Amino acid sequence: MQLWQRFTITRYLVASIIALAFDVALFSSLVAVKVDPTLASAAGYCAGIIVHWLVSANLVFTGKTREGAALHIQRALFAGSALAGLGITVATVELLGRAGVHPIPSKGAAVGVSFFAVYALRKWGVFR
Repeated sequence: MQLWQRFTITRYLVASIIALAFDVALFSSLVAVKVDPTLASAAGYCAGIIVHWLVSANLVFTGKTREGAALHIQRALFAGSALAGLGITVATVELLGRAGVHPIPSKGAAVGVSFFAVYALRKWGVFR
């Protein structure tokens, strides 16, 4: 329980796992019905963004969510960090796909790269 309270990254990891579950479920479903993997990765990531905001604002960065106009700015910054993650995700899936890597491992690699980049943006930018 100490890890939960002490380290923001522990709570962020849990939030990311929850959002990732939504992301991967949609991604896998779309790939299964023959949607282009790059488009499917974008759709899955967008679903994960919404889930991640809800969990991050309520469980991860508690007490750091703004009010009024500042909340709108914070949401915009969160969306901006999500767009950065989306760019990383789509680019990684596309590049690895062109290299012949199957979409599922490509998505896995994208998850790892985007996790740390987006965490840094949110910890030191969005929820500072």
